Amino acid sequence: MSFKELKLYWFSDLYRYEETMKVSMWKVFYRRFMIAGFHYMFWVRLCKYLSQKGKFMFPIYMISMFLLQRYKYKYGISISPGTKIGKGFYIGHFGDINVSSLSEIGDNCVIMQGVTIGASGRGEKRGAPIIGNFVYMGPGAKIIGKIKIGNNVIIGANAVVTNDIPDNGVAVGIPAKVISLKGSDGYIGFPFPIETYMEKLGIKQTNHQSDKIVTDKVLT
Repeated sequence: MSFKELKLYWFSDLYRYEETMKVSMWKVFYRRFMIAGFHYMFWVRLCKYLSQKGKFMFPIYMISMFLLQRYKYKYGISISPGTKIGKGFYIGHFGDINVSSLSEIGDNCVIMQGVTIGASGRGEKRGAPIIGNFVYMGPGAKIIGKIKIGNNVIIGANAVVTNDIPDNGVAVGIPAKVISLKGSDGYIGFPFPIETYMEKLGIKQTNHQSDKIVTDKVLT
């Protein structure tokens, strides 16, 4: 990950709260003190970036990881820098949020308080969830094991998901069952316009589960 790519992740996350493309590095640093969810993800993104920079940046990486641990306990959010998370990630309310480092989360997803995205340690579903784009995870939802959550999905409050959910599925209950295919429209808020932004900057995007972005022009 280059610093230009890091900025893109910061900008896309902040857009979800600010609802404007007028984002600068000054605004990123200022607003991280005002919004708990963005503040935490600021350090998650930075630690991921620094972890790939070798021995020269190791002291700064260790300091950043120390600060991330501090905010982990302050906000009650546990998301590892090793977790693959797409652009435009929105934490609606902080507290008791746990995400496995083995899981993958797509673009423009929403995670609310009390959500667990966890790995299963045995059986056919040993592993962690892969979550698509535009997914809303309601308060208290539990998503466990090697399962796939499609695009435009709603996971209802306190639902326990242990099976795949198709695109546009609305899943509720314990265990969770799909009750409709109305999708997540109206629950995502203000999604980051990835394609428009990429086209404007001349950036070619790869699959959302990859952290690699091919940059043809310099981000400003």
